[in-house]
Amino acid sequence: MNKAKEYYEKMVDFKQYARVLLAISAFLYIGVLIPTVEKSQLDLVVMMVLTTVFLVGAVVFLMRSKNYYKKLLETEEGQDYLLK
Repeated sequence: MNKAKEYYEKMVDFKQYARVLLAISAFLYIGVLIPTVEKSQLDLVVMMVLTTVFLVGAVVFLMRSKNYYKKLLETEEGQDYLLK
């Protein structure tokens, strides 16, 4: 039962991490799109690189969350946690 609870908590945590990274990357991308005079080419490149890094991180966290979801489906106790 402890293992199923641990997997469930990790699955939820990784999903939250992915949501946070997606939100940050969206704000950075909006910062690239909004035209201002003060932004240099270096600032734009840095924001685009960070946006890409955060999006890749979000995908990695979603994949880890999916792995824990599959582990929960394999066990009887895990299925009980998923039904809550």
